[in-house]
Amino acid sequence: MTMFKSAPKKNAHGAAFYAQPRYLTTSGARDWWTLLHPPYTMLHLSFVVIGACLVGPVNGVRLGITVLAFFLAVGVGAHALDELQGRPLSTSITSRHLTEAAVVGLGGAVALGVVGAVLVSAYLIIFIVVGVAVALAYNLELFHGRFHSDVVFALSWGTFPLLTSYFAQHGKLSVSSLFAGAFAALISQTQRQLSTPARNLRRRTASVEGRQVFTDGSVAPITDRTMLAPLERALRSLCWACVALALALVALRFTPHF
Repeated sequence: MTMFKSAPKKNAHGAAFYAQPRYLTTSGARDWWTLLHPPYTMLHLSFVVIGACLVGPVNGVRLGITVLAFFLAVGVGAHALDELQGRPLSTSITSRHLTEAAVVGLGGAVALGVVGAVLVSAYLIIFIVVGVAVALAYNLELFHGRFHSDVVFALSWGTFPLLTSYFAQHGKLSVSSLFAGAFAALISQTQRQLSTPARNLRRRTASVEGRQVFTDGSVAPITDRTMLAPLERALRSLCWACVALALALVALRFTPHF
């Protein structure tokens, strides 16, 4: 049996497995690193690269602009808005600085998107509007949190960057890109299914008590650490797997073949 007690114990293991790394010498640097959610931003940008490199040829300049735009929009802007809404990471970054980061991140992404609309297609404006609207509605939990759902997360953090990147490269969508978008949605959904219980253990659980009895009669204790470890190992593997796929596609598109 697993029992959750109500004794106060806030962030016993830190807000996330990547939060507040000791190799960064100042608390400010650690806070900003934590705010970027590096593994999840890396996963998100992998979808951007996968979408761009799904078919060739690939324009390296367009790919670079798209990656930078999504880093600003999600890695900086959306995550700053998320921290403003309830301080889930418990950083010491002031609300003013978080607001400025959100404005710079989303504003920079919009500016790069407009450049893309000039270079590729005016229809990219639709992607820009949808992206900004979802970032605000999801992270600020607008409309009573109706957009803060598993489905919206999977589509906006998985499918949307992949399809946007594909369109930025080729000026159209295809059946293959839609299937790839479904892949990204499923990966994002898997990430959420793993990270939600991990967050609950790290941020909202006072203690866990119990034991696991095996068929041979041996007994192993159940603790918050034993429950957390497999979830976060799976999250690390998931993020690196998508990065590996993205790098493989980059090598395929940009390495000369003889």
